[in-house]
Amino acid sequence: MIKVTIAQTAVRDLKGTSAKTGRPYHMRFQNGYAHTVDKDGNAPPYPEKFEVQLEDEQQPYAPGDYTLHPSSLYIDRDGRLAVSARLAPLKRPAASA
Repeated sequence: MIKVTIAQTAVRDLKGTSAKTGRPYHMRFQNGYAHTVDKDGNAPPYPEKFEVQLEDEQQPYAPGDYTLHPSSLYIDRDGRLAVSARLAPLKRPAASA
């Protein structure tokens, strides 16, 4: 499981016109922090910053901890396994009384 932390709801907008097709585009990104491990299973001292691309009308993710949703993984047009991060809230264990 890969844990992702969202710290802020700020969104970066990227708008323009494609040089190739001449069509306008609008993409939205939100910063996340991935808690990764190296090939030996060792965690770095800090999570690694990356950008999550939001869907067209998607609200930003609320601050909190998430994991990658299974729909994040897909086979790309070259037949390779690829990732497009979609997040699912990380469920916290219920507090005992």
